[in-house]
Amino acid sequence: SCFCQSSLTLKKFHGFRFFFSLPVAGYHIDALADKNEVAKAVDVLPVNALLSLGVIDGRNIWRSHYKYVLNLIKPAHDLLGDNLWLAPSCSLLHVPYSLKNETNLNENLKSWLAFAEEKLIELEDIKLLLAGNLSDSNILIENSHCYESKKAHAALNVEAVRTRLKALKDSDFKRSSKFNERCLKQRKKLSLPLLPTTTIGSFPQTKEVRQNRAKLKNGSISQEEYSEFIKGEIIKTVDTQNSLGLDVLVHGESERNDMVEYFGEHLDGFAFTKFGWVQSYGSRCVKPPIIYGDVSRKKPITVEWSSFAKSVDPRKPMKGMLTGPVTILQWSFVRNDIHLSEVTNQIALAIRDEIQDLESVGLEIIQVDEPALREGLPLRSLDKKEYLEWSVNAFKLSTSGVKDDTQIHTHMCYADFNEIIENIADMDADVISLEASRSKHELLDVFAEFNYPNEIGPGVYDIHSPRVPTVQEFLDNITGIIQTIPIEKLWINPDCGLKTRNWTEVNGALKNMVLATQKARQLIK
Repeated sequence: SCFCQSSLTLKKFHGFRFFFSLPVAGYHIDALADKNEVAKAVDVLPVNALLSLGVIDGRNIWRSHYKYVLNLIKPAHDLLGDNLWLAPSCSLLHVPYSLKNETNLNENLKSWLAFAEEKLIELEDIKLLLAGNLSDSNILIENSHCYESKKAHAALNVEAVRTRLKALKDSDFKRSSKFNERCLKQRKKLSLPLLPTTTIGSFPQTKEVRQNRAKLKNGSISQEEYSEFIKGEIIKTVDTQNSLGLDVLVHGESERNDMVEYFGEHLDGFAFTKFGWVQSYGSRCVKPPIIYGDVSRKKPITVEWSSFAKSVDPRKPMKGMLTGPVTILQWSFVRNDIHLSEVTNQIALAIRDEIQDLESVGLEIIQVDEPALREGLPLRSLDKKEYLEWSVNAFKLSTSGVKDDTQIHTHMCYADFNEIIENIADMDADVISLEASRSKHELLDVFAEFNYPNEIGPGVYDIHSPRVPTVQEFLDNITGIIQTIPIEKLWINPDCGLKTRNWTEVNGALKNMVLATQKARQLIK
């Protein structure tokens, strides 16, 4: 029987005594989740039962600190002898398979890592060290040296980054004015109609887009040739949105491979594997970046493409598109030597700089996506409050440096927000867009009960389906949403980005969405 990350979970089942009364021959616990649980487990373990301790972290990619592990489990080993088993803390599906073929990684960084295959070697090392084989003491010396060299490495201790974090003030985490003051300035500046229409950001990533990105990577085309191609894609995307009648435009993100990887590639403190794939869900796999050091922005990341898109049609608002600090954190492998909140604030400062640069080149609206904020919510009740506090503050740190008349959007998708609706409100984004149609608008029930103070864009069609909804279906969705959300607060947009759809599907759906919105405006009058 197995309980992983068990501290509070076991208490819900009347503690250890219930767990260890189960009619099984052996029990597994995550020994790393709470160091105090190992001694408790030994105390209540049935006579002659096996105890399996998860001593290798199956959820991260960093080498184990052998001295710490040995100190943690040696008392249990002395008492239990052969009845003690060693194991990873959980399944190894959360980490890549092997480091063997990662030839592009810096050697220092590579020496700090352990993927699944290496973690099994670590288990064998700990077994040998527990047995007290003096001939294997060099294993412990090498591991300790690696651990100490990592702590002292310059990339993990960047003075400029640490100084900037220490200098943060309470005012850096909040907009200069309340929303009811900001929205008046934004409405005057933007001059948008009732029920403004927009998209979440990405447009189709066609085969041609992917081929040109691959050609740039393998050197088949120059950076200049690639830039000209991307400019052509941006012009096409802007012209398409104009022809469809959308009110707020986006540049389409054709230059981006992945919403986290793209930003990580432009930030110090990130590294990337060649084969570090892990399962995301179903048959879908992802290759998360590695956050190994202090994070800072090298230079502007999206400004060139967003400002070019703005120049294509300066008449309508152009929305800048960024990935938020919490999502970048959650969808990466993260360093484990400092608290997650500190890493997130480092990323937030880099995004804050990018936002201010986008504002300086004339972008009136900037969207900072946080689809992983709800996903990162801890299972343990006592951990939730702390997580929500620092994650919401990181979002506010990234977005609070703009003027009142610059409108901040965020996007979240496919999650139950009821539990954290007050925290989402505390993020103080001027507009939040979220999935609604895929759940048949069930997610909107919370907005009927909670007076959300800012503006909202519930998705009016499911972008994960190739089907193009009719104008009437869109109109029914919009009029249904109006029963819950005040018209003056309502935006009209798809559930999520459009990168997985083709242009025929996108053109048909957005055309019908705009037509339905125009009819809704007439009905309101």
